[in-house]
Amino acid sequence: MKLFLAIVASSAASSLAFSPAARPARGVTALNAKVGIYYSTQTGNTETVAGYIAEAAGGLDLEDIGDTTEAAVQGLDSIIVGAPTWVSDIISTHAQCLLNMGAQLSPMFIIETPQHTDSESERSGTEWDSWLYNTLPNLDLAGKKVAVFGVGDQQSYNEYYCDAAGELYDLFEKAGCKMMGFTSTEGYDHSNSKAERDGKFVGLMCDEDNQYDLSEERAKAWVEQLKGEGFF
Repeated sequence: MKLFLAIVASSAASSLAFSPAARPARGVTALNAKVGIYYSTQTGNTETVAGYIAEAAGGLDLEDIGDTTEAAVQGLDSIIVGAPTWVSDIISTHAQCLLNMGAQLSPMFIIETPQHTDSESERSGTEWDSWLYNTLPNLDLAGKKVAVFGVGDQQSYNEYYCDAAGELYDLFEKAGCKMMGFTSTEGYDHSNSKAERDGKFVGLMCDEDNQYDLSEERAKAWVEQLKGEGFF
């Protein structure tokens, strides 16, 4: 009998040793705070940066804001939101040449991307432009922790860098959210941005056109900063 029990115990220990570790639930941190990432994109750059943030935070869920529900957003404790910035009337040189030759082009090909604007509203050219003004005002997000990230091109659109991130910040703050994650403007090459407040960016800003090699490390550093601020 003692020999039998020893064999059983040994087998159980071996099974535990070789069993795969349980994976944590996506979207839930070690502190049991429910966190989600919402973005919208035209070229895929904003989704790329959202992926860096999600990975750095341990595997958060991320979703296009146009695909989520009001209940899902309201059910979170902390929300990370990100957008590109849009310009409506900049035609690329290559597209202009093709148009001059009589080519039929889609609007998405004609307009240069990423896209930026000096507009006071609807700066992203994505689902955010509708959601921020038609959905957000109807949600009860007071007291929710919110962190903003933006994606832009600081070389081609030096005066409008990540303007849409400033719009996200303003409207979520207006909704009563606790805004977190300000970052330094050092290391960037832009002349103006509506995403600046008191000399700092309102969140993480990335340039997938000119500084794509810095985006992942910036995302990791930002997540660590947010942890220190009690976001997660």
